[in-house]
Amino acid sequence: MANFEKFADVAVELKGYVATVEIQRPPHNYFDVALVRSLVDVFLALDDEDSCRAIVLASQGKSFCAGAQLAASEDGAAGATEPEAGPRRDGSGHLYQEAVRLFEAETPVVAAIQGAAIGGGLGLALVADFRVACPEARFSANFSRLGFHHGFGLTVTLPELVGKQAANNMLLTGRRLKGEEAFRLGLCDHLVPKEQLRAKASELAEEIAGSGPLAVRSIRRTMRRGLADRIRIATDHELVEQDWLRKTDDFREGVRATAERRDPDFQGN
Repeated sequence: MANFEKFADVAVELKGYVATVEIQRPPHNYFDVALVRSLVDVFLALDDEDSCRAIVLASQGKSFCAGAQLAASEDGAAGATEPEAGPRRDGSGHLYQEAVRLFEAETPVVAAIQGAAIGGGLGLALVADFRVACPEARFSANFSRLGFHHGFGLTVTLPELVGKQAANNMLLTGRRLKGEEAFRLGLCDHLVPKEQLRAKASELAEEIAGSGPLAVRSIRRTMRRGLADRIRIATDHELVEQDWLRKTDDFREGVRATAERRDPDFQGN
């Protein structure tokens, strides 16, 4: 069995055929390249574990993942985007290269969403095959409210899950959906009281793990065929758009407004 203690800010517990992978950066579990790389390494290591047939992806603290921190806020959702996600001069090592690898992992994933899944945190939630949420959960692709472009492959994953029109609504308004609305929209698959969240996620994972493991991976490969490649193409484009928007006055205003907890005054510059 792999040594899962070596992965920073990520804990792994294997019980039966189900591994619980817990992000441990409470309260809001902001991510960076190192955290996403740790998740990738854990997922790929679990792919090689014969005793692991399904994964529950969970987080400590108030938020599931509030993206990358731009500014502090009471609910942790203030700065949910990827300010450092742009391509490096040598073309390597950026956040989205690691994110694409998450989609290449082969073990089915059930995400347990207990709080905010905002910006890139929403992108992380959509890596999973299924999402179990509670009424306290919050979902938002808030990039436009920052004068920024969405990322983490949401170009592909969000419309495939909720439809193009609903995805456009979320992306262009940046509005936040509560757990009940997200469930009605199909953004999450189950809605349960918060105290039952992990148990329900584990129940679904155990149901998957009870099926033939070779068949499950075969079916999943078929159903997700080409997904990682489409995510790679999408993130390449998302990064180009993010790169020029990051230099605008509107982006700076979006960050300031978020930090000051006020509506932004965008000027189109």
